[in-house]
Amino acid sequence: MDLTIEPLTAERWPALEDLFGRAGASNGCWCMYWRIGPAYSSRPRADNQRDLRRLATDGPAPGLIALAGDLAVGWCELAPRADLTWLARARYLQPVDDLPVWSLPCFYVRRGHRGQGVMSALIKAALPAAAAAGAPALEAYPVDTAVPAHSRNLFPGVAAVFAAHGFAEVARRKADRPVMRRFAAGPQRPPQ
Repeated sequence: MDLTIEPLTAERWPALEDLFGRAGASNGCWCMYWRIGPAYSSRPRADNQRDLRRLATDGPAPGLIALAGDLAVGWCELAPRADLTWLARARYLQPVDDLPVWSLPCFYVRRGHRGQGVMSALIKAALPAAAAAGAPALEAYPVDTAVPAHSRNLFPGVAAVFAAHGFAEVARRKADRPVMRRFAAGPQRPPQ
């Protein structure tokens, strides 16, 4: 599939709205879960939508959008881990160290386009985007589908896809949820 990956800006907002649809991607989350936690579900979906739109408008871009022509087919959140405060509240996703990493915590791929490399293309584009923003490393929290009885909720991505892009496991506090990291420059190294 021929994809163009772009940062989510105000100009690209209509494409994201079309991708997420009336449901707001995952139960009205509008990719606010890692920013505000489970509170996203008790707020009106319109509030979550408004907050993500504000992030896209005010910048920096809160993520990347994958386009097949004019059709948005995928999304990933991409932000400094410090902006995603709910990550630290998930006991198996707490910080590994004090490195000011950027995070790639979730994806959304349009039905009919899943299993066609959209997530892989978004990961590939996220690496230089995070590096250009000064991130020393990019971190992810995918599902390890090789673990029996793993979570079927694959919105954080799949560990094998991250590994194929050079991410290495730096922690594992839950059997099916490794913390994986790729450094912006130089060889991969474990946390200090």
